[in-house]
Amino acid sequence: MSSLKFQRTIEDFVCENCGQKVIGNGYTNHCPYCLWAKHVDNNPGDRAATCHGLMEPLGLVVNAKAQIIVHRCVKCAKVIKNKVSQADNNELLVQLSTNVLPNIS
Repeated sequence: MSSLKFQRTIEDFVCENCGQKVIGNGYTNHCPYCLWAKHVDNNPGDRAATCHGLMEPLGLVVNAKAQIIVHRCVKCAKVIKNKVSQADNNELLVQLSTNVLPNIS
């Protein structure tokens, strides 16, 4: 049985999609420039996934607590939801908000 306990991991990275250098703050889980992510976690922050595929931003879900980017791994098709960061590209967030998402649990 897996635990969903968040593990804060502070690390910088170069986005494999757009090439931008990203300064991590321990909560950084996607590139704020292009909104793409990398499939590195089984549970938030654990860095235990072996897939390492790029994760395409599919759309934006808004609820009372947060705005959430829905990502899907282009390698294994796993869907992961990540909270929007203040540093995220607003123009791309608006574009994502217009996408109709498939049924995502």
